[in-house]
Amino acid sequence: MMRADLQHAIGAAMLLLVVWPQSAGAQEVPATQENAPAVTFDAALARLDATSPGLAGEEHSVRASELLADATRTLRRPTVTASASLIEYQKTLGVDISGPRDNAENATSDFLTQLPGQFPPGLQQIVGDVTQRFGAALPAIFGQIPDTFEFQTRDTVFRPTISAAMPIYTGGAIGAVQDGADAAVGVARAKQAGGRDLSRVDLVKTYFGQQVAVQLARSTRETLESFDRHLSDAIKLEENGFIPHARVLQVQVARDAAQRAYERARLEEATATDELARLLDHPGEISAATPLFVRSMPLPPVETFIASVDSTPQVRGGDAAYEIADAGVDLARSRYLPQAFAFGSYNANRDSALPVDPDWIAGVTLRFTLMSGFDRRRTLDAALERERAAADAAAQTRRDVTGQIVRAWNMVETARRSFLLLDSNLAAAQENLRVQQLSFAAGEAPSSALVDAEAILATTKTQRIAAAYEYDLALAGLLAASHRVDEFGTFLAQADRRLEDYE
Repeated sequence: MMRADLQHAIGAAMLLLVVWPQSAGAQEVPATQENAPAVTFDAALARLDATSPGLAGEEHSVRASELLADATRTLRRPTVTASASLIEYQKTLGVDISGPRDNAENATSDFLTQLPGQFPPGLQQIVGDVTQRFGAALPAIFGQIPDTFEFQTRDTVFRPTISAAMPIYTGGAIGAVQDGADAAVGVARAKQAGGRDLSRVDLVKTYFGQQVAVQLARSTRETLESFDRHLSDAIKLEENGFIPHARVLQVQVARDAAQRAYERARLEEATATDELARLLDHPGEISAATPLFVRSMPLPPVETFIASVDSTPQVRGGDAAYEIADAGVDLARSRYLPQAFAFGSYNANRDSALPVDPDWIAGVTLRFTLMSGFDRRRTLDAALERERAAADAAAQTRRDVTGQIVRAWNMVETARRSFLLLDSNLAAAQENLRVQQLSFAAGEAPSSALVDAEAILATTKTQRIAAAYEYDLALAGLLAASHRVDEFGTFLAQADRRLEDYE
């Protein structure tokens, strides 16, 4: 991504080299406002942090992960529920009484048989006659009693209950869930940090890209003004007979090309200004006040930046992903272990309770899965494979980030050296143009030499702008890759070469 950004930046900065020979016809271009408010890079950074929806969204994601992790802290607490049931029921009972009936008849018959002997001899005959008659009636009396007795009742019951269940031992499942939730917070925070770093790289690209567009527009305007002067001088020389009309035409063609380049640069400036305003959510046009810069001193050794690898969002995210996979292994293993729960229930309306309903109940349940429809062995193997994959991915991420830091450091150093080498090129190009102007005015040099000198100077200026922009963008990329992007302002303050005014 960083390499693509730099290529885009260099391509934009070198646009003039392509525009001049290929543009055809002038266009009306809306001029940017000269009085557009200018903001420093620090002010732009503060506004970006305050207005960026992307950064705000990442903050919400982190907060959501933290709240979910907090929610798992209470998994070991009891779960208490209250419920209420309105029950309408009917109950039919059937009791076999044939045995007790026969027993009662036999006992009564025995009693009557023995009863006369309990009276005096004079009365035994009379009592015997009575008991004999009563005994003869017993079969008819007991025969009225059925073999079974049925009872049926119907009622409506309101039953409120309070129940509680608390895990005692889950085989490590609760700890695995909590560890996974904590690791998910780490992933969210790493993503947030990565998004923040990328937002700052994007700000550097857009903010200083607007400066590039302004510098290129200024350069092409100066080139156009210079060709206007050359054309005016050429016309005067032709009028005085010093040069032929063909040389005037050559200058005219170069001047028209400069006009097209200038109008194209103004379009690029307007686009860059609009991009900066949109990035910072500014209602109107806005311009960059902090110029392109280069720190002529080399950067600290690349090992200084590599030492920050473990703190980078990519590596932190990879480590957090490994922790999630490790928690998945613990969760898979917990399915092989028993689980124990304490439970209890209380009936809050005993008056209308069913006969079989207890007033309260409490106990402990131990559960162990002997067989499962879901293959626990393969589940554990899959979790172990995910853990190994996460470990390999984390190791690869460390290598990749280290490589990114080294490449970015080299790009910064290349841009720094290129910018410093262009100082002598710029001086030589300016002197060459001065000599060609004098020679052309004296009629000693062809107009093509003057045009070439102007083109060389414009190209050198453009390359210098591109080198400064490449340095700033590569520096932002290096600091983002090593998660030290907050130090960008420090390097900016230490810069001793600034393109405040186009040279």
